[in-house]
Amino acid sequence: MDDQIFEEKQKGEKRLIIIDGNHLIHRAFHAIQNPLHTSKGEQTNAIYGFASMLLNIIELDDPDYIVMTFDEKAPTFRHDEHEGYKATRAKSPDALYEQIPRIRELIERFKMAKFSQEGFEADDLMGTLARKAAKEGIVTYIVTGDMDALQLIDPMTYVVFPHKGYREPMVYNKEEVIKKYGITPEQVIDFKALMGDTSDNIKGVEGIGVVGATKLLNEYKTLDGIYEHLEDIKGSIHDKLANGKEDAYFSQRMATIVTDVPCDFDPKKASLEKLDYIGLEKFFEEMEMRSLQRRIKKMIPDEQLLGENQMSLF
Repeated sequence: MDDQIFEEKQKGEKRLIIIDGNHLIHRAFHAIQNPLHTSKGEQTNAIYGFASMLLNIIELDDPDYIVMTFDEKAPTFRHDEHEGYKATRAKSPDALYEQIPRIRELIERFKMAKFSQEGFEADDLMGTLARKAAKEGIVTYIVTGDMDALQLIDPMTYVVFPHKGYREPMVYNKEEVIKKYGITPEQVIDFKALMGDTSDNIKGVEGIGVVGATKLLNEYKTLDGIYEHLEDIKGSIHDKLANGKEDAYFSQRMATIVTDVPCDFDPKKASLEKLDYIGLEKFFEEMEMRSLQRRIKKMIPDEQLLGENQMSLF
């Protein structure tokens, strides 16, 4: 989407933004290298960065509905099936974890709808919510940094990678995925099944990398198609695929986002009209985030300002 970041809303279109909260927290923490602190010494760089990007998302995306998703601490079904799932990931700094309760407080004070569920990852909640929204005729933009989410793209669902503090986000539809990666969204799962994913400790087929996986999928379309034509594939690639078949299908299972997690999605409860801008403004005041406080004041809807002014009379 070269000329504009987001497609212009069609007449009558309703738009949902689903945010990968864990990704936004980590991105915010690492984006602001100089730690910020309150006058009492509480570190706030992740809180500030998270809040700033959240406001950018609301201002830039023009959503009608917005929800936040999170991972839970409890193991997921993937951990149950694969003992080493994500085991190679480095532990994040304590300074990041110490700020998460405040970020959750921020979301509570803003009265933003949020979803998480033990046994599933945020990806699974995002996929499920996107499919539920589509059934309601709502167009969804999923804000994340995880390539896995590209498998969710369809005519009703886009994926957005934050960039430059979400001032220049990268928006992906099917055509953009093909242009960037040389595969379709439908092939993302099988792409990971072949080449694996070191960040998730998913093995894939040993010896098959990005180029090999892309070439195989361009020719045979799916993982099933590759193995149905295995005898047509010659040389070392044949041997790698033959030896790695079990790993490939197990990796496919690990890479597949669940889109039917039991959860209730009520668009009315996720409406921007439900957001408490004044509550968030007070949070910024308490956290001594003056620039964000000034910014949110300009975003407060007239009806909330009127209600606040009426309350101040009593």
